[in-house]
Amino acid sequence: MNGKAGAMSSAYDKLRRILVLEKRQDCRDRAVFGGMERFLSYWEKEARQELESGSVAEGQHRLSVNEIMAMLGKYESLAQEERERAVAYVLGVLLEEAEADVGRKSGSETRAPGDVRRKSGSETRAPDDTTKEAPPTRAPDDVGQETPPGGGQDAGDRASAPVARPAEDVEVEYGGEEDQAQAVEQQEAPAKKAPRRRKRTPRTASPPQAGETLASSVGTLKGVGEVNQKRLARLGIETIRDLLYHLPRRYDDFSALKQIRQLEYGEEVTVVGAVRESKSFRTSSGRQVTRIVLSDGTGAIEVSWFNQPFLEKKLRPGREIVISGKVDEYLGRLVFTSPEWEPLQRQLLHTGRLVPVYALTEGMRQRWLRRLMARTLGVWAPRITDPLPESVLRSAKLMELGMALRRVHFPTSHDVLRRARQRLAFDEFFLLQLGILSHRRAWHSQRGRALEIPHEAIEQMIAGLPYALTGAQRRALDEMLTDMAKPEPMSRLLQGDVGSGKTVVAVLAALAAIRNGLQVAIMAPTAILAEQHYRTVSDLLSGCADVRCALLVGSMSDAEKAQVQSDLRAGRIHLVVGTHALIQDLVDFHRLGLVVVDEQHRFGVEQRARLRGKGGEDQGLARPHLLTMSATPIPRTLALTVYGDLDVSVLDELPPGRQPVLTAVRDHHSRERIYAFIHAQINEGRQAFVICPLVEESEIIEAKSAVQEFERLQKEVFVHRQLGLLHGRMGEEEKEQAMAAFKRGEIDILVSTAVVEVGVDIPNASVMLIEGADRFGLAQLHQFRGRVGRGPHKSYCILLADDPSPTSLERLRIMEQTNDGFVLAEKDLELRGAGDLLGARQHGLPDLKVASLGDTATLELARSEALALFEADPELSRPEHRLLGMAVRRFWNLPDLS
Repeated sequence: MNGKAGAMSSAYDKLRRILVLEKRQDCRDRAVFGGMERFLSYWEKEARQELESGSVAEGQHRLSVNEIMAMLGKYESLAQEERERAVAYVLGVLLEEAEADVGRKSGSETRAPGDVRRKSGSETRAPDDTTKEAPPTRAPDDVGQETPPGGGQDAGDRASAPVARPAEDVEVEYGGEEDQAQAVEQQEAPAKKAPRRRKRTPRTASPPQAGETLASSVGTLKGVGEVNQKRLARLGIETIRDLLYHLPRRYDDFSALKQIRQLEYGEEVTVVGAVRESKSFRTSSGRQVTRIVLSDGTGAIEVSWFNQPFLEKKLRPGREIVISGKVDEYLGRLVFTSPEWEPLQRQLLHTGRLVPVYALTEGMRQRWLRRLMARTLGVWAPRITDPLPESVLRSAKLMELGMALRRVHFPTSHDVLRRARQRLAFDEFFLLQLGILSHRRAWHSQRGRALEIPHEAIEQMIAGLPYALTGAQRRALDEMLTDMAKPEPMSRLLQGDVGSGKTVVAVLAALAAIRNGLQVAIMAPTAILAEQHYRTVSDLLSGCADVRCALLVGSMSDAEKAQVQSDLRAGRIHLVVGTHALIQDLVDFHRLGLVVVDEQHRFGVEQRARLRGKGGEDQGLARPHLLTMSATPIPRTLALTVYGDLDVSVLDELPPGRQPVLTAVRDHHSRERIYAFIHAQINEGRQAFVICPLVEESEIIEAKSAVQEFERLQKEVFVHRQLGLLHGRMGEEEKEQAMAAFKRGEIDILVSTAVVEVGVDIPNASVMLIEGADRFGLAQLHQFRGRVGRGPHKSYCILLADDPSPTSLERLRIMEQTNDGFVLAEKDLELRGAGDLLGARQHGLPDLKVASLGDTATLELARSEALALFEADPELSRPEHRLLGMAVRRFWNLPDLS
């Protein structure tokens, strides 16, 4: 390019051509592989080099490099409207300069074929003679990363510049990039004869068949026969939507493109080169080896594959290919052994990029699933209508759904992957919140019983307690009584740490219902917990002579159960404590006014609903009030998410006099001293727990198992002590018998897995030894610790980790520093994520495939957006919210009402 005044430089001409394509594609950052920002970083260097070399004069262009970079340099982060304005302005200036340049060349109004001319209602066409100079572009539906075509670039260029290539012999059926570039040139210069090139038919993604939707079977997709359909079904993939949401479990990073001369042993890289030599032979052991020498102009390297004889025909000398893998060493020289490879003239799905790695099933290969996924995305991603309103997309600055699905499967960078996953996580949180808000609204719209609160009777009972209520207990009780005085049913979660006094607060609320002529049902997950609650409740209500309590558990005789059932129907029982037996069909109430569910995460949604539905003689006219209780501290943000349909009361104070449990972290060197300490405690009349991570030994996981540890401790360490065993593979009756024996003092040491009952009161237990403590979360360790220290004796929790990592050790040290469950829950969330301790599934929430409950930033963003939208349109009945309503029902597995 000469330096004539007014002539458009090569760099500016490239930019103009890219912006023409970008504008045609609605400024969606699809015109060039890697995105506009990456292209502009290279464009800026080229433009400045032209200035420095003198081939372009200073001030030759109306817009300087700095001005263009100021407007477009942060393209990815610009809002859609900002992108459109910036592209329109810069492109308008460049087009005017191009027209002026063409006018000078022609010297008259008669335009030569291929000249730039602005036309009303259409895009300006780019000159054909810049084809080789133009930067790489890609078709809008492309999801595969692209490789350098080699035309006009040497090997050094390939290792650094944004790259593109024709899509020749593409297994993924898209229009080739070179085909699209040719089509653009023909449109831009129709009168100019196109350069001769080898004829071939462009291959494009076939449109969906008539009547085909995202809910259609994957069997309708090309390449999915009966056998592959069955394989996909084993992965839970039944529909096209299921396939698109079958997300990679990880990515191989082959995005580092290097020259052969730059390679170093052990790094994972991508190399582009030509096959110089190729041969196939058998080793003395009979293995077939295909070996090539790959050259890129800077050097050569040997590449070998084993037992793939078909490669010899594919990897002939002269063919340009791309390989990705780990640089190995053989006899002192660098080599590649069995890397991934692809021809240069095809889209990169398996090399040269962040390569998706999927969960597979027997008979399925990664390459096949990647090709199927790319093909399906090419057809469906552009056709997906985003269910989120435009206002939410703008406010939350989210990537559009079709693009997010493309980029979560085939990301062009780590940052793009992060943004794509954030969009999909936001969707899950958003739909989750809308469903929870809908549940809450539906519950509160039902008719309840407005109670007259018997303040005098409640205060009289409080005065008779042997201790004063804490401020938190008073506050929680007031919140409950306020709810129960309303004509809508209460739906409240009482959340409190171990020993915070939840039961007494629940009984005071129960007294209010009883004094209004209503019955109360308290449901516990196990018989031993139900019996414990029955004794506690009976003692608390012992001063109310006219109140009759009863117990209903499965172990009672048929005659005893029949008597309780009869008395409940007649209204002779005011308060019943039971297990799942309370929700059997034979159980009916006279006037059920309050349902209390303890350790509510142990029950399913249907079980809790069935108990609430037992309203007695006026069933259907009024709903009973609902109080659920949990001893698992949950950070406030997560409580609003998991239990967002409930109001939450928190007991964050422990009653006075409650002894903190002394906690210590130890390693295997202290094991003998720990055993001696347990012996000493038992000699003083105490009991101990030993918690193991596994039920039985595993060849994969190095951790203590309960069964083997029970046998070892009984035979080698505590030979003359009584040991018991408790684990999840035991039957319910067997587990309850073990816990009952321990409670009665017949067992000195209970060896257990994590199933040790939450809430079971063993006042005599003073030692909790947790093996493999680094394998548990802080919240779960705190629950274990809560099993001791429930009596008058000083108690101890020993966290034993044989070989903890520095991070695990630091996490365990937090247990030594605090006994506050809420502090530990926040820290656990920060370090490990939410995990399964929240009981989300038991609470009836849909599974989250992408979102993590530990991602509080996205969670709170989605919650705030959901609240704003729900307040404006709670029924999602507006036309612009119709698709969103369908998405909510699909997410919650509800019937489609459309």
